[in-house]
Amino acid sequence: MTDEVQTELRQSVLVIRLNRPRRLNAWTRTVRGHICDILDSAAKARDVRAIVFTGAGNRAFCAGQDLSEAEKVGSAGRTGEAMNELKRFYDAVRGMPKPVVGALNGLAAGSGFQVALLMDVIVAHPAVQMGQPEVNSGIPSILGPWLIKESLGRSRSVELAVTGRMMDAAECFRLGLIHHLVDQQDVLETALSLAQDLGEKPAEAFRITKEYLCRANSVEYERIWQLATEGQVEAFSGGEPQAVIREFFTTRDTRKVQD
Repeated sequence: MTDEVQTELRQSVLVIRLNRPRRLNAWTRTVRGHICDILDSAAKARDVRAIVFTGAGNRAFCAGQDLSEAEKVGSAGRTGEAMNELKRFYDAVRGMPKPVVGALNGLAAGSGFQVALLMDVIVAHPAVQMGQPEVNSGIPSILGPWLIKESLGRSRSVELAVTGRMMDAAECFRLGLIHHLVDQQDVLETALSLAQDLGEKPAEAFRITKEYLCRANSVEYERIWQLATEGQVEAFSGGEPQAVIREFFTTRDTRKVQD
């Protein structure tokens, strides 16, 4: 157990809250493993009808992978192991048979953005930003564009992947990546209300709908994980991601000293 992930049952809705606000709720392998265990239990729990994901604080839902952990990845074997662990996490969210609603309280970047794309409904406020900035950290962007392509098509997916730019909430809402855009103070309550409504739908019809939608593109999904793993192994074996991340940390620490 870790206090970096908090859970609360609100009526029939399980709220899962990332609790690393000083790290912009970036997740580590421990955090992701804990969430997997929570989701596995929630899928079987009779008193849980739906899930709401959110983050602590008001700056970020999730900034993606904690770079201090990513910087330590080196060998091909360790990179492959890390990708397998990440896939277990994505599979748990994607395959959850019950409604999953994202209550985005702030930034959703990198894998934080990708996991949001795997949820059924997204609620956010106007200051939220979403995007795929991995390339700016020397990390290949392969899996994310495929997930984006499912919603936006190839052209926009490639543009977001190669520029690494962040989209504001207005653009995300216009493109359909955010389904409900509300005032900041209303994000969680709106998400809870939506989750309760979804949780009241016939459970088997909901489960079968989600399962068959996942099965419809499962071949492509498995293939993109294979390609993403190969790309990550190539990149981290070459050392560029680690070097860019170390440079980022050095620049950040220098700025802190100067401030």
